[in-house]
Amino acid sequence: MTVVAGRRTPWLLRRWAALAGIVFGGALALAFARGFSNSAEVAQVLTAAGFVYLGAAALGRPSLAWPLFGVTFVLIGVGALVDGFNAFWALVVLAIALAVVGVVRGAIRPPWGLPLQAAAMAAIIGIALVVAALGQPWAGVLVGLGLLGHAVWDARHLRARRVVAPSMAEFCCALDALLGAAVIGMSVVA
Repeated sequence: MTVVAGRRTPWLLRRWAALAGIVFGGALALAFARGFSNSAEVAQVLTAAGFVYLGAAALGRPSLAWPLFGVTFVLIGVGALVDGFNAFWALVVLAIALAVVGVVRGAIRPPWGLPLQAAAMAAIIGIALVVAALGQPWAGVLVGLGLLGHAVWDARHLRARRVVAPSMAEFCCALDALLGAAVIGMSVVA
């Protein structure tokens, strides 16, 4: 609990990251529902989540999670606006570069840092590639399950207060849970 000048900070202000994740996840779910995005594009959100965790672990600074999120936001935005630019592959290349930087800086320990985040990123890349090859409803179900899995990942990291800033883990947990459930639901119903 946060106390300011003898008063408790209101609950709403303490949960700003979760609320932002709900708003962001809701907007992405609405875009999916309205046909503005597809399962492969939603998989970019999952890839971005893995990228943020891997980058923060590679650089050894949880506080860099938010700037890394900004990078993913820009790359996905450019991918939506510029024909021929694939944000997924840009994120993969940057993730590999960050992993190399992490190894060079000796970030292979602790095991829950770069090694675990790199393994998670490899799994996410695999999911995204399978999603791109599948048709609906299976692509939506798979990416939705990936997002729900990452929401659990976020909750675990939030509880442990490791790898990324707690506010990022809280934001990402809310976003991933909402978007994952929505994409699964819409994919199955459609």
